[in-house]
Amino acid sequence: MERNIQEVLLTEAQIKDRIAELGEILSAEYRDKNPIIIGVMKGVVVFYADMIRKIAVPCEMDFMWISSYEGTDSTGSVIVKRDVSAEIKGRHVLILEDIFDTGNSLSFVYDHLMAKEPASLKICTLLDKPSRRKPGVTLKADYVGFTIPNAFVVGYGLDYNEYYRNLPYVGILKPEAYT
Repeated sequence: MERNIQEVLLTEAQIKDRIAELGEILSAEYRDKNPIIIGVMKGVVVFYADMIRKIAVPCEMDFMWISSYEGTDSTGSVIVKRDVSAEIKGRHVLILEDIFDTGNSLSFVYDHLMAKEPASLKICTLLDKPSRRKPGVTLKADYVGFTIPNAFVVGYGLDYNEYYRNLPYVGILKPEAYT
């Protein structure tokens, strides 16, 4: 796997340090709010596991599973494979996402959850890639781990055709590995 990595963009230590910082911020933000933390599967699973342990306030966990990618390309449509099971009406909700890329998926999730009438709905993404945002996407993340360049990244939960998720860092995949 590692032979297909062009460059390590974010080391395991950098990610760990930033998650600790975000944990402090989110703990302060959600003190006395009993939030529901919703992870968007599958890519978020590694970030979610580390992040939830740094949020030092009572909270509930839930997940959504959506699909919108095939290989390196967004299909342009979003399919809900599993919806949240928690009742979020009137609750404070935090979406955890692995990467905010084109904005199609995250906009869909945000609108889908807003329709359930939460008291508040915010977004925390590990990676933000604003250069890939589709025209017309106005959604912004409330909390960002790292802003990254327009490169195809894998590792730390992010994949290429389900591979590379288990790398402990975020790396840029060599183009020859996916072309």
